[in-house]
Amino acid sequence: MSSFPVIKRNLPALLLIPTLCGCATFRSYDAEMNHTIGLAASGNVDGAIKLLERTNKLGRKDLLYYFELGELERLRNRYDESRKAWMEADARVQAWESTVATNPEKLIGNVASVLINDKARPYEGHDYEKVMLTTRLALDHLARGDFDTARVDIKRTHEREAVIAALRDKELRKTEEEAKKHGVQTSFKELNGYPVQSIDNPEVNALRNSYQSAFSHYLAGFVYEALGEPSLAAAGYRQAIELQPNHALLEQALAGLDARTGARDEGNTDVLFVVESGTAPERKSQQFSLPFPQRNRVLIVPVSFPVIVPAQPASMPAQLQIEGESPIDVVAVTSIDLMARKALQEEMPGILLRGIIRSTAKAVAQSQAGKKDESGLAALAIAIGSMITESADERGWRSLPAQIAIARARIPSGMHTVGFGAAPGRQGIRFSVSGRYAVVGIRLMNGATFTMLPPQPKPAPPAAPAQPGTEASAAPHAVIRSTAVAAGTF
Repeated sequence: MSSFPVIKRNLPALLLIPTLCGCATFRSYDAEMNHTIGLAASGNVDGAIKLLERTNKLGRKDLLYYFELGELERLRNRYDESRKAWMEADARVQAWESTVATNPEKLIGNVASVLINDKARPYEGHDYEKVMLTTRLALDHLARGDFDTARVDIKRTHEREAVIAALRDKELRKTEEEAKKHGVQTSFKELNGYPVQSIDNPEVNALRNSYQSAFSHYLAGFVYEALGEPSLAAAGYRQAIELQPNHALLEQALAGLDARTGARDEGNTDVLFVVESGTAPERKSQQFSLPFPQRNRVLIVPVSFPVIVPAQPASMPAQLQIEGESPIDVVAVTSIDLMARKALQEEMPGILLRGIIRSTAKAVAQSQAGKKDESGLAALAIAIGSMITESADERGWRSLPAQIAIARARIPSGMHTVGFGAAPGRQGIRFSVSGRYAVVGIRLMNGATFTMLPPQPKPAPPAAPAQPGTEASAAPHAVIRSTAVAAGTF
């Protein structure tokens, strides 16, 4: 039999392959972001933003674009632009939350759908990214000294965690039902050649889930404490301890809460240093060959799954040195690297289910084409098409830090210089704080140092003489002023 009738019947699908390969569905997000992050880490954030814009010219801007843009704008202290981008992202996440509340089956009903590849699925964000979004919105406000608005985002963080927990429980049950119906094993541990240790190791398994972080809950405790809500502050600190036990700094926050909130303002500021380093890990598409028995022969079909590649360790100083004060310890409380690995561990049953069903369909099509076409050209065309279109989803919020650490000190209000202890190559940062509470953000990316502080405000006009019988009240939280930011290299 001639192969041409078979090819003719499959011609629309075969002609579609090159077209699909040129569209956004098959773009390499990983390759794009490596270049973008490289520019930012060298200190060229404006260049990184321009590159981000160039790689997102076509079509409607997606969730990831706004994730990345908000983070890059934040590095330049452009908090209005950062918040604008993140609120666009948040609108998309809120639409997802609304669907969870009203029609969860719409989200989990396509768990076994046969797609060209997982990149064809609308990107909804990994769970830890959705929670980190509201946490980082809160950090934007705290850099301005706006604790009240930060509280709103903190509250939404808790609510978002609850939404995610409810949906993932339903989705897991649905995946198990679909896997049983299709006779598919969804354990990635049985996938020959998969780097299991990258997502199944004691550190990853120690996490309760992929979206709750000790940092987010400690930050909640700090914000509630600054606003005079000790019961909520205690709940935040307690949750942080549960997520990261045996950290003295976390335990001290809870144990000393009553003493701090009851203390009089004596010209000191309780400063929380948020020290972030590195960038979130890469997901890369890796192809595996799976055998599919077809009567008297075995077809080898390519199936791609995402793997998390080993990253360079994020450099984190062990201490901060505030001029004139004793060194303070820097304690890593959240690893977004580990959260990303936990997220992939949680997502793998669904990814495996879709991949195996998709590849089975391709194997069946290849086998049927081979039976109808003695020359084997049609089967070969389908096999080539399968290889071209088979690619795992690499998408993820790459500009997030790999590690988040905290340090805390009560220091006199006013101007200070903070250095990085024994860590070589980075110059000190001068900053000014006032009021009872303040948050100072420091981001270390390769050789660049960024501080999340507001611009130096204009001098205030002379205060009017106080009227008899009135007193100036102390600010409940701090205004942070940055007078100099220096960057060096390791």
